Amino acid sequence: MLDLHRGRILREVARLGSMTAAARSLNYTQPAVSHHIARLEAEVGTPLVVRHGRGVRLTEAGRVLVEHVEDVLARMDDARERIAAIAGLRAGRVRVAVFPTAVAGLLPDALARLAERAPGVAVTLVDA
Repeated sequence: MLDLHRGRILREVARLGSMTAAARSLNYTQPAVSHHIARLEAEVGTPLVVRHGRGVRLTEAGRVLVEHVEDVLARMDDARERIAAIAGLRAGRVRVAVFPTAVAGLLPDALARLAERAPGVAVTLVDA
């Protein structure tokens, strides 16, 4: 399995165009960044960067990997947001079994308060 942390480092190298700049941005040493890139290249079995002058550029394989790393990171961010919304009762689904007499008397106010506090919560009522 590919190391996502190393993928983030590769993404930063690609964004900044050099191992040194990426190291500075990530608060790493330049040799540490180079080591992570070398390990990632060993994992995928092909070069991911080509050195030129004082910088680097991605190979085609490097571009593909960075694209996928960005997709994975975006999905992880989405998952975190969705889980936080559920944990904070800002989103989700609630199914409530109610007696018909309760629907008329108690539920309208409770549902209105819930809608104000948690507009992302969908409520389904079913007969008890």
